[in-house]
Amino acid sequence: MTFRLRAVRGLVLLAGFYLMGVVLLSAMAVLDWLLVTRLFTARAAWFEGMVLTVTILLAWSILRGMFVSLRAGRLGPVPHAVAVTPQDQPALWEQVCAAAEVTGERLPDELYLVAEVNAGVAEQNRLLGLLPGRRRMLLGLPLLAGLTVPQLRAVLAHEFGHYSNLDTRLGGVTMRGRKAVLHTVEVFREGSTPLHYAIGTLYVGYARMFLRTSQSLARHQEFAADQLAARHAGRDATVAALRILPVLAAAHTHYLETYAAMGGPLGALPPVGEVHGGFQRLLAARTGERLAALSAGQPPPRPHEYDSHPSAAERIALIEKLPADDRADGAADEPAALTLLHDPDRMFAALEARTLPQEAARLRRMSWDDLVLARAVADAEVWSRPLRVAVARTLRSSAQGTDGSVTARRDATAEGVANDQLPGLDEILDAFDRGLLWMAVADRMPKPHQAARLIGPSARNFIRPKVFDGLAGMVHLRLAEAGHTTPDIAWSGQPGLVLPEAWEKGMDDALDAAVADTPDTAPLRALLVGPHSVSPHNSRSNLRSPTPPKW
Repeated sequence: MTFRLRAVRGLVLLAGFYLMGVVLLSAMAVLDWLLVTRLFTARAAWFEGMVLTVTILLAWSILRGMFVSLRAGRLGPVPHAVAVTPQDQPALWEQVCAAAEVTGERLPDELYLVAEVNAGVAEQNRLLGLLPGRRRMLLGLPLLAGLTVPQLRAVLAHEFGHYSNLDTRLGGVTMRGRKAVLHTVEVFREGSTPLHYAIGTLYVGYARMFLRTSQSLARHQEFAADQLAARHAGRDATVAALRILPVLAAAHTHYLETYAAMGGPLGALPPVGEVHGGFQRLLAARTGERLAALSAGQPPPRPHEYDSHPSAAERIALIEKLPADDRADGAADEPAALTLLHDPDRMFAALEARTLPQEAARLRRMSWDDLVLARAVADAEVWSRPLRVAVARTLRSSAQGTDGSVTARRDATAEGVANDQLPGLDEILDAFDRGLLWMAVADRMPKPHQAARLIGPSARNFIRPKVFDGLAGMVHLRLAEAGHTTPDIAWSGQPGLVLPEAWEKGMDDALDAAVADTPDTAPLRALLVGPHSVSPHNSRSNLRSPTPPKW
């Protein structure tokens, strides 16, 4: 079947989707008229009343569904985006105009920058999708940071290609109708009443038939949009854009979780504009292989049941079959798409102001280095506190001369120990030297209920990593307090503290010896009295993590 015939069939089925509502409403109106004028009897009044009630409720459900269909595709406000005009960003609009021209499409009425690795063109449909309306384009600033200019050209041409007439104008009408039908199906699936759900089942069944029938048409449109992108931007640039999009998405997720959210527990934010702007620093610091490693092993997103997008591998294979052109990818030489923006730092700051919640205005701003140091100290406090509390309770129990096992059970449900009552690193090592680690301290370390019955080597092996982390946290606190650590934002790796060389080389072995079955604290003490040590009375300074905000 030719594309034109598939488009005609899709258009007929689309019209039938809405005609079905008119037929159902007409049939119920005729039935109600017959009941009232011809079939009404006093003896069966209760039955006729019940039928009238049911038909009215069904008619309301159908009308509601049809009304939803009419409203499908409405363009609402975009509060978490920055609008840019041709006067604001002429170079970016020039690329948009070129893509629209090559696809034979009209320009968007609005262009917004958003905080996503995404691009899209949305259109406000009129007359059930039969007529085009106001058009809006969304471009992600993180996307611009990760694409080259040729790759951006390919993305723009592809998005306009979704609305291009291509083989026939009917294809575009059917594609707009698919969006309206999908929206209607979702509304009927959320039926608030049994009658609404019942009538929705009929619509959903018909919609599935229409969507299945038009699926090949939608996929054809997608492939045709790829062809347009390849002709406009070049075959290799289009393939490169398709390959890098999932890599950028994974890298952006990693950035948000590891860097942008670093100050969450501290009630702090990166410098103005860096909540989103820091992503370009991560991209600049990592090679393509290191970026690809962030997405390695991640399953591809599960497509929608009626998604028109074929797999990226299938799309790339078809594009690579096109004749070679004289335009290479040029990823190493071509400028980043972000250079098309006038004053991109200002754009990142404006987008940050639109996307952050109002509560964020009260949060303090910190440089990246200060943020890394503060977060490292806060994490060290968290790691070390369970061990410090367990040692404090052990020492208190030992001083009181009570039975260790009984105290361990009583302390397990006691209130938390105040910070000024917690022991320092030297006191913890002294307790280990007295043989209290595996006799009493380990019993007071928090553990899940499933591990409560472990004894002997199994219990020690379960709790040993937590004791190791607690000691490591105490070491980080002491070195940070003495100024012997250097914060490292590590855009190419993992942010954290750089320790003195002696500690970097020997700390893990020293900690392993201290938490062995027979604890040996001598290696750790030797490091403590080395050139990067601090006096014991300073080890319990006021290095305390800020109070986390209430989100």
